[in-house]
Amino acid sequence: MSFVTFGEIMLRLTPSLNTGKIRTAHGFDVNYAGSESNVASSLAVLGNEVAFITKLPKNQLGEGALSSLQSYGVDTSRIIRGGQRIGTYFIELGASIRPSSVIYDRKKSAISEIRENEFDWDSLLNNKKWLFLSGITPALSRQCANETALAAQIAKKKGVKVAFDMNYRRTLWEDASEARKIFDQILEHTDLLFGNMGALNDVYGIEINKGSISEATLEAMHTASKKFDLEAIAFTVRNQISASKNILSAMYQTKSQTFLGTEIDIEVSDRFGTGDAFAAACLHGLNLEWDSQKTLDFATAAFALKHTILGDQHTSSEAEIISVMNGNINGQVLR
Repeated sequence: MSFVTFGEIMLRLTPSLNTGKIRTAHGFDVNYAGSESNVASSLAVLGNEVAFITKLPKNQLGEGALSSLQSYGVDTSRIIRGGQRIGTYFIELGASIRPSSVIYDRKKSAISEIRENEFDWDSLLNNKKWLFLSGITPALSRQCANETALAAQIAKKKGVKVAFDMNYRRTLWEDASEARKIFDQILEHTDLLFGNMGALNDVYGIEINKGSISEATLEAMHTASKKFDLEAIAFTVRNQISASKNILSAMYQTKSQTFLGTEIDIEVSDRFGTGDAFAAACLHGLNLEWDSQKTLDFATAAFALKHTILGDQHTSSEAEIISVMNGNINGQVLR
């Protein structure tokens, strides 16, 4: 088993009418998603062995979440059952000048009420290569924060590489300083940091006003590398023309080299889960020991391609992503 991801999977509800408003919706499409579970499902679709660790209630919604994960090939055998409810979030997809928006309903979810020693990380991380964590789960409760930091610490001791996505959700934290305290503990054990310069600014006040978005991102990565003494950083770059049109790219940096991704113009169908698709594709390439440039190009293509797929899950195959990576982006019908 190569990968383990830990976090919350939620019930996602989106107005059935694409780009419809939540307050006027008469029906909602149902999905199950969350940052770490999205990474798990994408890794599994790409053919990797991956286990997702969480806590889910013993009810039909919990069963639905399990079935969803299993349908992508994710190992759910170590998921703990208990608690009263599954977290929920409502997504309103934006269009043109109207932004997308999210309403969270996740207080007192099963995972937010986990107790100390419910997860045996020494056992869960046996014979694993990578542990993927995000900055979202630590915001759910004090014990979730402690558990995320503990998982990173034990992984490091066992020689398991830690990938951390510095997702920062303002509505889930009382103050950025609280996130910073927990992120510091996780970053101490992190091998690969995912994110963007916006998260660095939000949490650590690292503001870069330098040239283009790409130039500023590059400077932000240099700053983060020195501040956190990281082996590698992979950041997405988004030039948002509108909610419907973005120009995307990405960068990957090791201690000795920096690699730049190709810019891809896309029309957005659903931007949720796109950073997760990038992270999963990057981990996929690293697991296969591709060179850094190929890994970044593959991850950038996956990042772009996910914007064309409704729902949080990225279901594109390796071959489909490689086709985009190779420049097949005109949308010509395949017959």
